[in-house]
Amino acid sequence: MRRKVAIIGAGRVGSTTAQVLAYKELCDIVLVNRTAGIAQGVALDIQEGAPIDGIDVDIIGTDDYEKIKDSDVVVVTAGIPRKEGMSRDELLGTNAKIVEDICKKVKRYAPHCVLVVLTNPLDAMVYLAKKVTGFPKNRVVGMAGILDSSRFRSFIAAELKVGVDEVSAMVLGGHGDFMVPLPSHSSVAGIPLTELLPKAKIDSLIKRTRDGGAEIIKLEKESSAFYAPASSLALMVESILKDKKTIVPCAAFLEGEYGINGIFVGVPVILGATGVSKVVELKLGKSEQAALKLSASKIKESIKRLM
Repeated sequence: MRRKVAIIGAGRVGSTTAQVLAYKELCDIVLVNRTAGIAQGVALDIQEGAPIDGIDVDIIGTDDYEKIKDSDVVVVTAGIPRKEGMSRDELLGTNAKIVEDICKKVKRYAPHCVLVVLTNPLDAMVYLAKKVTGFPKNRVVGMAGILDSSRFRSFIAAELKVGVDEVSAMVLGGHGDFMVPLPSHSSVAGIPLTELLPKAKIDSLIKRTRDGGAEIIKLEKESSAFYAPASSLALMVESILKDKKTIVPCAAFLEGEYGINGIFVGVPVILGATGVSKVVELKLGKSEQAALKLSASKIKESIKRLM
């Protein structure tokens, strides 16, 4: 019997995540959208392509939350997206109402799931999700660091003209202007990034990473990123369903790690069947530690506005 994953929100991120998961044949999929017909149409479109792509999973679209019952993983992508010139924090009030309503239903119908949150502003929304559901900290996690680290890796690979598989990079902190890319924990084929590029060039890649989402919005005008976020979510779902215990940067609830307490912050974690089984503490330089604490303080400010 295949595992079951529910995706809440059938916009571009949600629908693309459903497609990626279907292609991987990891699970049966329930795609939920509050506007009747949208999720049903997306699910039907993916299902009709299944014979061509040689995939065999069940995917349904619905506006009925009861269909998510007994899901192993629930992924929340619903919410209004950023538009050009907007910061993630400007979405706080509107998306908080959406996420709160969703999480009440998740608690009712899928009380044993691992809950993965994507909705922006990510760090505040995943905090809200834990508060509303009352789930233990290991079963609530935010997707951000995987995406930000992938952006950093792609920019490094392009700059050095090497394959992306050769690049390892890590981005911690909040998903926004105060994220913390770590050159000290980034390398190419095991060679430290700091030995391959001058500081000025690394700084420019860090800035581009922080502005990665805004760059896409500026180019596309009417859309924020969805391909890379969907791939990031699929990686998390796969690690959970297969209990792969992958070490990836995610927004996890900290209780003293990195000197931070009581909030979700992007840090490396071991991700598997029970969600976050462990927070991995990296050795940070003074400036990196200071940047992480600043990022955490900005998350706390968002949460205060939320409460």
